[in-house]
Amino acid sequence: MSGRQSNKLPNNLPQLQNLIKRDPPSYVEEFLQQYRHYQSNVQIFKLQPDKSNKELAELVMFLAQVGHCYQQYLSTFPQELTELLLSHHTLVEPDLRMTFCKALILLRNKDLIEPTGLLELFFELLRCHDKLLRKTLYTHIVADIKNINCKHKNNKVNSSLQNFMYTMLRDRNPIAAKISLDVMVDLYKRNIWNDTKTVNVITTACFSNVTKIMVSGLKFFLGTDEDDKNGSDSESEGEGPTERDLMVRFSTGKKTSKNKKKLEKAMKVLKKHKKKKKVEVFNFSAIHLIHDPQDFAEKLLKQLEHSKERFEVKIMTMELISRLVGIHELFLFNFYPFIQRFLQPHQREVTKILLCAAQSSHQLVPPEIIESVIRTIANNFVSDRNSGEAMTVGINAIKEVVARCPLGITEALLQDLAQYKTHKDKNVMMSSRSLIQLFRNLNPQMLHKKDRGRPTEASLEARMKNYGELEAKDHIPGAEVLEVEAEVDDDDGWESASASDEDEDGEWVDVQHSSDEDATEVAEKLKSLPAEEREARAAEVSGSRLLTQEDFKKIKLAQMAKEVNAAPGKKRKAEDCEEEGSSSRGELLNIRDIERLHKKPKADKETRLATAMAGRSDRKDFVRKRKKLNPHASTSNKEKRRSKNFMMMRHSQNVRTKGKRSFREKQIALRDALLRKKKQHK
Repeated sequence: MSGRQSNKLPNNLPQLQNLIKRDPPSYVEEFLQQYRHYQSNVQIFKLQPDKSNKELAELVMFLAQVGHCYQQYLSTFPQELTELLLSHHTLVEPDLRMTFCKALILLRNKDLIEPTGLLELFFELLRCHDKLLRKTLYTHIVADIKNINCKHKNNKVNSSLQNFMYTMLRDRNPIAAKISLDVMVDLYKRNIWNDTKTVNVITTACFSNVTKIMVSGLKFFLGTDEDDKNGSDSESEGEGPTERDLMVRFSTGKKTSKNKKKLEKAMKVLKKHKKKKKVEVFNFSAIHLIHDPQDFAEKLLKQLEHSKERFEVKIMTMELISRLVGIHELFLFNFYPFIQRFLQPHQREVTKILLCAAQSSHQLVPPEIIESVIRTIANNFVSDRNSGEAMTVGINAIKEVVARCPLGITEALLQDLAQYKTHKDKNVMMSSRSLIQLFRNLNPQMLHKKDRGRPTEASLEARMKNYGELEAKDHIPGAEVLEVEAEVDDDDGWESASASDEDEDGEWVDVQHSSDEDATEVAEKLKSLPAEEREARAAEVSGSRLLTQEDFKKIKLAQMAKEVNAAPGKKRKAEDCEEEGSSSRGELLNIRDIERLHKKPKADKETRLATAMAGRSDRKDFVRKRKKLNPHASTSNKEKRRSKNFMMMRHSQNVRTKGKRSFREKQIALRDALLRKKKQHK
């Protein structure tokens, strides 16, 4: 009992640590005794730094725990630990080195060390061949910088740390340079260092001589950020026309098949506009923060032309160059002949190369350059000597290229590709029809007359812009519907007032028009207006009033109606095509746009066999199980025959099947059966 109550503070550091944290002034002498003990152990450690010293490790952690209580005595303690690690980090035992680092991390968390000096020390320690130590230091560096910028951005500290990171990226040690790059990428993804300086420092990693560092830099610009957890797909009810609005507008009158088809087409147009309406999330915002994308792309292309890296790294470089050219609309004319060399059906990862060709196309590229790319794709892919999948991929790639640069295809080539709309392969047929549908909206005049479909008001208003032409409007297209609707409302109000009359009891009866009739009348008036008058009225409305959300909803509904309503005086029959050629396109393409197959390809023998075997995994659950009433009963002769060798039973009459009977035996069996049946009837 006396031993339990005795206070052994010199030998019990955890107890002393607990007491000091509760009452620091009362245990100054005990603390100083342990501090002197620590100093003597440090002198021993300097003489033999490669030897283990468990006592020194315990004292270091003790001093780090109580460092905030005696700052006047431990003012030089962090600097001493730093010097010990800098001088002997290659010789010290791994456990003791980890203890020193944990003590420094603890002092940093108590704000007893400046972050810049500690960060330089930790990056020096990254050269050690200790994976656990590198992981611990990496986690602390990211967490520490996150805590520094928790409440507000500390620009002074961030600037000094970023400058140090920039020097570490050029360090000769590849491990330290790689971890410094990983730290910056991680901080960018956490929205801590998401500024232009960080992005432009990471661009230097794409030109590193170390393959791992270069690949990490390429992946940073090619990768996607995490999707917004809240999601941006939900739409509020009052932001645009709904299905009910279309029901009111297009299903008025008799319920005929013509009106039904018209409503179905309107629903497709609404679905297309909803896709356009979604807020575009720039998952690749790092590309937008590059200071000089033209110079960056030129350097990447020069590196790619002389690169001796493996093919996967070259593909990643092509993808980054194509995104830079497509997003920033750069002029990099040498890039197109370079990728044309790889546009062959037998080329490995050819779909990704086709994606690069489409991604790097934009309206400012001269049409003759894009025409050469399209001609190469058509000659190498769209040919009857190739498989249906290769032809489909080629037409899909051409479609994506011309969607971004419509002037890059000639009328003769377009009409030639349109003839594949009757191809025996369904994938080729649907890809050709999607290309036709695209040009019905872009420029129907380039198609054969039979492929143009029914002209709509929107297609008649569409006009192919020349190279470099910008279309700037001084009004909101479709705003004339507000003025026409106001005129219809005034007419209805006047008619309602003049038509009101007294009934027999002397009361007034108001006669009102339905909304269906009003919508029909507005649509008819809009059709009767010529294009010049429509633009004049739209300009007048746009410049004379402030539009509300309800007004924009009406304008959008009227613009959607132009894509459904046939043009006046045009009675041509439209061909059915489910593919939406004018679907919304963002800044970046997806590989599915190139590899899109409308018909599932036939599986090979291995795939069919694997599917069959997967379906047999739980087959025992569905097999009928015959159970005996008495489990101890003997087996029958029939069950015994199942376990016997077939060679013992092959001569037995019982094992002969009906399929092996002779014709004479079948005659006798049929005769006996008929005789038995006759006797039964008697």
